[in-house]
Amino acid sequence: MFDRTERSAGSHFVCSVPNKAHTTLVIGLVADAATPFTLLELAGAMVKSLRLNETRTLGVASAGLPAAVERQCLEAGAAAAWAGDFRLPAFKSKAAPPHRLERIVPVTRQAIDARRATVAAEGTDLVRWLTALPPDRLDPTGFRRLAQSLARRHGLRTRFYGEAELKRLGAGAFLAVTRGSPRRNAGILHLRYRPASRAKRPPGPVALVGKGLCFDTGGTNLKSHKSMLEMHTDMAGSAVALATLIALAELRYPRPVDAWLAIAENRIGPDAYQPQDVVTAMNGTTVQVIHTDAEGRMVLADTLALASRSKPVAIIDFATLTGSCVSALTDRYSGGFTNRPDWHEAIAAAGRQSGERVWCMPMDEDFDHELESKVADVIQCTVAGQGDHIYAARFLQRFVGTNIPWLHVDLSAATRSAGLAHVPGDITGFGVRFTIALLLDKTLPDPGRGS
Repeated sequence: MFDRTERSAGSHFVCSVPNKAHTTLVIGLVADAATPFTLLELAGAMVKSLRLNETRTLGVASAGLPAAVERQCLEAGAAAAWAGDFRLPAFKSKAAPPHRLERIVPVTRQAIDARRATVAAEGTDLVRWLTALPPDRLDPTGFRRLAQSLARRHGLRTRFYGEAELKRLGAGAFLAVTRGSPRRNAGILHLRYRPASRAKRPPGPVALVGKGLCFDTGGTNLKSHKSMLEMHTDMAGSAVALATLIALAELRYPRPVDAWLAIAENRIGPDAYQPQDVVTAMNGTTVQVIHTDAEGRMVLADTLALASRSKPVAIIDFATLTGSCVSALTDRYSGGFTNRPDWHEAIAAAGRQSGERVWCMPMDEDFDHELESKVADVIQCTVAGQGDHIYAARFLQRFVGTNIPWLHVDLSAATRSAGLAHVPGDITGFGVRFTIALLLDKTLPDPGRGS
């Protein structure tokens, strides 16, 4: 039956078709000024109206729209269906019944990139799955082995820098964080994708760097119960770097790409690092520790320094780094920080186009005044904590190689209790769609050009 109630743009309704297949129609009304984000949001709401566990085939169609908007609607509908049908890891004694959704069929004459849409959805769901795993299942050893297994499946090469090798390399910032762990299983996992090329001198790689704290107690400056409860998700940045690398490999991205995963835990214990320690990072910078719960920038410092040695044409890092970025932007946006001001519009455009919105934050040099130390080259963070997302980015920039274009993404939208856009549930998988748009759609200026 058709519902004849008058509807407004941005709303949707459900009706049934009196046929043998008992077809259900979910119809959404698209506003003239709809953005990719609002289309994803509408598609997510429409999918929630379906009983996906009873659906075998889902058709996605649009009508009465400009061609470009129609393609966006079709992609949004497919993305929402994949996200809605995806199951996060569960460990119940009684398994849930299997899903019945077998096919998603775009009903259109428009030329759409179904392969890219599928790969982006799979990448987002991989981030969600990894981030949702409990910390006893995805500890540093488990994360490394799982990432290496995925690498073999997708033809990627890997190298693991364990704690002994990191000590030889002088990675004092990274190893300060891991001192409190009872196990010596932390390290930096390097994954490499190399496309087929006949060039005598292929271009340097794009380096994706991810914070991979499998659990964060806060260390000596111990977190409260509520603050610690969800800290198994503090490895979301490494999940984004890994899933994006796999997605680019699947899409045969023409440039070389590396991923560097900083895999560790921040534990408490008799050997845990403490405020006022002074440690030396891999690039020779001495760091005065202020707060042990600012561990993410410590492991990223040495990972950025190590990635810089491969002479990448650009570095993009992802991290659930600061609560202040959530305070600044909420959990609907993530923060972008770059040493290339001419990238700002490209970053914002990729966020708009992908529906994973990124807002560029200040990076002025005078912020460094508050990071000056009386006993070391730099303090790890300020005592007051105001604007910590900006000071964290200024700290990290010190470990990016000279003249390397760099973007830091503070993943304030990595988790959101109400879901985000088309993704239901707490864990959004934010980052894969954004980075694919940034690199594949040529919104980013040539990363080898500099500014």
